[in-house]
Amino acid sequence: MSEPESARAVLADAWGHIPQTRETTAGLGSFTRLRIERIISIVVGLGSLVLGTQAFLAALGPSFQEKPEWHLPLVLMTFVPLAGMIVACLIGRGVRIAAGIYAVIYPVALLLWPLATTGGAADHVAQPWIWYLVNVATVASVLAFALPLQIVWTVGLPILFGIVRLIQGDFAQLYWFSVALDVSFALILGAMLLTLGWVFRSVAANVDETRARAVQSYAQAAAADAAEQERVAVAALMHDSVLAALIAAERAHTPRQQTLAVAMAREALTRLANTEQDSEEGSDEPRDAASIADDIERAALELGVSVRAERLITEHAPAMPGRAARALVLAATQAVANAAQHAAGSGLAVSVEGDDDPSRVVITVRDTGAGFDLERVPHDRLGIRASIFARVAAVGGTSTIDSDANGTTVRLEWREASS
Repeated sequence: MSEPESARAVLADAWGHIPQTRETTAGLGSFTRLRIERIISIVVGLGSLVLGTQAFLAALGPSFQEKPEWHLPLVLMTFVPLAGMIVACLIGRGVRIAAGIYAVIYPVALLLWPLATTGGAADHVAQPWIWYLVNVATVASVLAFALPLQIVWTVGLPILFGIVRLIQGDFAQLYWFSVALDVSFALILGAMLLTLGWVFRSVAANVDETRARAVQSYAQAAAADAAEQERVAVAALMHDSVLAALIAAERAHTPRQQTLAVAMAREALTRLANTEQDSEEGSDEPRDAASIADDIERAALELGVSVRAERLITEHAPAMPGRAARALVLAATQAVANAAQHAAGSGLAVSVEGDDDPSRVVITVRDTGAGFDLERVPHDRLGIRASIFARVAAVGGTSTIDSDANGTTVRLEWREASS
């Protein structure tokens, strides 16, 4: 691969670490919705735990209404998927699947209820244990299904329960009033739960849409501002260096004037060649690993963090280009800032390694904070993607982040290109 192609590949890799417009919008579009869904699932899990416990205690009592040979199968059939749904809601994993399974299993148990109670002594006053779970199945449909099916479950389950109870009582007139009250209560409560879920989700969707538009507008404004700044910088460069050098060359008649014109032309060419360099990256003068460690300590101190970088540097460790060194320092500084902000600087440690075999420089930033899930970092948060991953990749380096409950480790590595 030629040198220009290699440079383009490095820049493409760096750009790939920063989310583009469509992906950024997609990530923003679910930011609030995901949190609302998590809150809903926790509330549903706790409510289902309370009602499920009440129903389970009633099922274990001596006055259950189904026949003995049906009792245990129905209890297992109802409460095992309910327990799975409660666990899924509380841990936030597999909620839709677990809720969908329970929402389907419960009406099946209701349909089997007349068979399970055939010939048994019916009681129009005492509620069967399966009654307590009608609205639990309703709210399970809110977690698992689309809005049309939620409406079907909210209306259909109370009515199905009423029909089942009337069948159990042979449609005796004594049952009609109590069944009507039960069905009405379940319909009203189910409608409230369905409405609350719909309202919260609608509000979350509107917030996400507004937030995405705001970020998009900000990005467009930032791009316009950057373009304007670049135009001003180019105009200043053309006026101060290029045009001045051309005018000096045109008016150079004496050897001294010609020497001055050559110097001005050389300066103009140098500035033109450096226009693609980030002003933050500094000069390209070679830097050794020890000076990189010093820069990290100084940058951390400017953030209000006092840290001593451990130096693991061999005698013949390679020097690296200044821009690459500066990029690693800035990325490490961002990692230190993240540790100070999100982990309160707990167990913060920095090490700088310089090896001559292989020729490389490795910077490691560790903390013992609570850690985080990189996949769940919102797409518009560029502190990691742009300031660490993309910045290091842009100078031909690599970066990795390992994080769990025991802490976070950021590893930055740059290797000397093989000849």
